[in-house]
Amino acid sequence: MAKEEEKEFYLSVYRHSMAHVMAKAVMEIFGKENVQIAIGPQIDDGAYYDFMLPRTLTSDDFKTIEDKMREILKRREDWTRKEVSKEEALEIFKDQKYKVELINDLEDGETISIYYTGDDYVDLCRGPHVANSQELMNAAYKIKSVSGSYWRGNEKNDQLQRIYMYIFPSKDELKQHLALVKEAMERDHKKIGKEQELFMFDESAPGMPYWLPRGFKLYNALQNFWRGIHEEYGYQEILSPVINSKKLWETSGHWGHYKQNMFLITNAEVNEETDEENINTDIEYAVKPMNCPNAITVYKNALHSYKELPLRFSETQVIHRKEKSGELNGLFRVQMFHQDDDHTLLTEDQIEDEISDIMDIAKTIYGTFGLEYTAELSTRPDDYMGEKALWDQAEASLKRILDKKYGEGNYELNEGDGAFYGPKIDLKMRDCIGREWQMGTIQLDFQLPLNFDLKYVAADGTQKRPVMIHRAIFGSFERFIGILIENFKGSFPFWLSPYQVGIVPIREEHNEYAKKVEKMLRKAGVRVEANYSDENMKTKIKGFKQFKEPYILVLGDKEAEEETVSINIRGNKQLNGVKLEKFVEMCKTMNEDHRLELIDSLEF
Repeated sequence: MAKEEEKEFYLSVYRHSMAHVMAKAVMEIFGKENVQIAIGPQIDDGAYYDFMLPRTLTSDDFKTIEDKMREILKRREDWTRKEVSKEEALEIFKDQKYKVELINDLEDGETISIYYTGDDYVDLCRGPHVANSQELMNAAYKIKSVSGSYWRGNEKNDQLQRIYMYIFPSKDELKQHLALVKEAMERDHKKIGKEQELFMFDESAPGMPYWLPRGFKLYNALQNFWRGIHEEYGYQEILSPVINSKKLWETSGHWGHYKQNMFLITNAEVNEETDEENINTDIEYAVKPMNCPNAITVYKNALHSYKELPLRFSETQVIHRKEKSGELNGLFRVQMFHQDDDHTLLTEDQIEDEISDIMDIAKTIYGTFGLEYTAELSTRPDDYMGEKALWDQAEASLKRILDKKYGEGNYELNEGDGAFYGPKIDLKMRDCIGREWQMGTIQLDFQLPLNFDLKYVAADGTQKRPVMIHRAIFGSFERFIGILIENFKGSFPFWLSPYQVGIVPIREEHNEYAKKVEKMLRKAGVRVEANYSDENMKTKIKGFKQFKEPYILVLGDKEAEEETVSINIRGNKQLNGVKLEKFVEMCKTMNEDHRLELIDSLEF
């Protein structure tokens, strides 16, 4: 076992053992007869345990539980593993209904292991665990939170209380992690999004963001950047319906493989006399969760020649996917989003060059934001559609591309996690606080062209079947913007900022010059807002600083007379007496270069 793997294994044992200690502490505090224990796995920064308790926990209970855990560790109790029969296990846990359910779900004859911590606490667990609580004496731990959870993640089951706990081998490691958590909270895109009036949610549309005026300016800046790059590579943008008939999804295979994640539509007729609905329960339409069948429909609108291929149909139309309410998370996990989608139809001998170009596009886009990424190849899943031979062919093509691009073996292999219609390359990145995100995806598909009987006219005049590539670079605009909000902590690069320049005329008599400056900046394509109210200068500046605008121009007598601007640069640096034309040139340069840093001097 490699050193890193050995460390991870030790840490998982350490944290899992501490989850048992937490469960034992909770049972001693509330009494065994009053507590039902469910499951308690380790997680990336600690562990959690689910309980049915006689009352709702509050933050006032955290110290009590932590102190009880400390008391239990001081007992230096042995941990004993035993293997028992199904009948013995049912007897041992006869008063614990969730454990009984888990035991009954086990296959007859399957080995059942239990762990004792001391003589008075026993848990159903595969392990492994520590041999004695003394090994956990130096543990640094702290309860993070308590939240509701459903037994086995099913909303129809009992609602439990889940206690999350940070667990690290030393106080220094816990301290470092808590500092990281604090930084993450300060960067939280939901918090910054509200402060900067970027987006909102409403209970009338769960998990479906409303883009507010400021946020939509940022969204459009990102989309325009995306469009500019793709136009250089010959992509053609289309716009297709949001709702399609059930028949389309049956042909594509989504009906059989993805229906549970789709919003389905039944027909309802209203009786004009009684105003009552007559609902037809036959499902005839679905809101699209993917764009691929629509791109195929566009392709089928005409018979294409090999000379036209590759045909690249890009689309950023809205799509919807059903998610469990507990899994929704700001812009990171939504039910409505805009995917930066493309579906390319091409010949087999064009595959490798096309995917190489896609990888170059990804490198350009991610590099613009200073984001690093890695590639992962996902292969045939258990519920795959189509012939195994086609899958083998597709996987071999992607492996050759990755070997050529990164070197043999210099990428991750994720067996069995491909889409149901083809293998894929996922592009994963780490954000500013170390979380990994699956962003871009490149999927090779021989199956949907077969399902829809797609054809093109080959050089010899025969009709042949094209191959299809599904690909996205952002993954979704919503998630990517959420990551950018946190990455830049709300201080966006000039070209991406909702408003790039704020204008502050010092007094009313300076409004005329301020309007001239505003008009000149707008003509140059700069997003600008001005405050012409009778508020004092400091109040106006403070208002723009709230939104972390890159530049705030303060305009008074001298500036109006000399046709200059005095600039408050985000980060509290200032430039005074800058010629207006020079400042406009600065802004245009930053918009054209898509640079990350603000220009803070006249030497550019």
